[in-house]
Amino acid sequence: MEANGLGLKGFPELKNDTFLRAAWGEETDYTPVWCMRQAGRYLPEFRETRAAQDFFSTCRSPEACCELTLQALGMEVTMVPGKGPSFPEPLREERDLERLRDPTVVASELGYVFQAITLTRQRLAGRVPLIGFAGAPWTLMAYMVEGGGSSTMAQAKRWLYQRPQASHQLLRILTDALIPYLVGQVVAGAQALQLFESHAGHLGPHLFNKFALPYIRDVAKRVKARLQEAGLAPVPMIIFAKDGHFALEELAQAGYEVVGLDWTVAPKKARERVGKTVTLQGNLDPCALYASEEEIGQLVKQMLDDFGPQRYIANLGHGLYPDMDPEHVGAFVDAVHRHSRLLRQN
Repeated sequence: MEANGLGLKGFPELKNDTFLRAAWGEETDYTPVWCMRQAGRYLPEFRETRAAQDFFSTCRSPEACCELTLQALGMEVTMVPGKGPSFPEPLREERDLERLRDPTVVASELGYVFQAITLTRQRLAGRVPLIGFAGAPWTLMAYMVEGGGSSTMAQAKRWLYQRPQASHQLLRILTDALIPYLVGQVVAGAQALQLFESHAGHLGPHLFNKFALPYIRDVAKRVKARLQEAGLAPVPMIIFAKDGHFALEELAQAGYEVVGLDWTVAPKKARERVGKTVTLQGNLDPCALYASEEEIGQLVKQMLDDFGPQRYIANLGHGLYPDMDPEHVGAFVDAVHRHSRLLRQN
């Protein structure tokens, strides 16, 4: 993976590349597993030292990734406890787009993010790969127009119907901002990238294909081209479109090595629909971690049986919740490792 044990910036040699090999579609001895949700929201020891962990407690969730990107574009953002990003001055009219900064300067505004990625990569000491994140253009747009989260995304969808040209203009600005941000994360040390389309489910097939999918494709294509131009090794890219089950086939052909699934999708059906050209990731119901450790083991066994042993990365179908017992998270991880090894013996 890294010549002479050292890669960019003299990083320690990666000792465990199972996740990366699964992402690239290579055979693995067991199923790799990771969980979405930043430590600041979840791990008790991090929550207790919130002030000291300011960066790390606000930059590992999809919501916080959105916050960082949009701040760099000139949007005022506040993190509301229990609610996520909130925008005191959301985009309401087309002329509001003039408030946004040039998207090409976004990466230069986020130097501290890249420094933190480099520091994290060094401190991981090669134990596991480091995954970079960003929110996808439609998800970012939805936050900007709604002023934060919304159960309907009606204001953002109103833009799509009433202001399609302005919507595309905004989505292009966001895409242009995301490319250097994601490439910068790889330069800083990220070994894989995940793009979150957290609000895919609000769109449905017609709007998704028109306002989300083209930009999701563009991000993958341009990030890969930029890495190649810079002489950097390619990294696997993951697309996670929550509630985007209606677009599985399209997502599988969007230029990403991995398609993440939420818990509403049946693994066997997903595999039938996308074939074996991409790796699938997911998709245990996060709330299953409230079950007993014994039941978690049974649920994991069923999930792994359904996904199959190869071209698969185990995960939850969304993020961990703050009140989840770390022991149950451990039981989930252990069950994945244990059962996936057994699967390969049959």
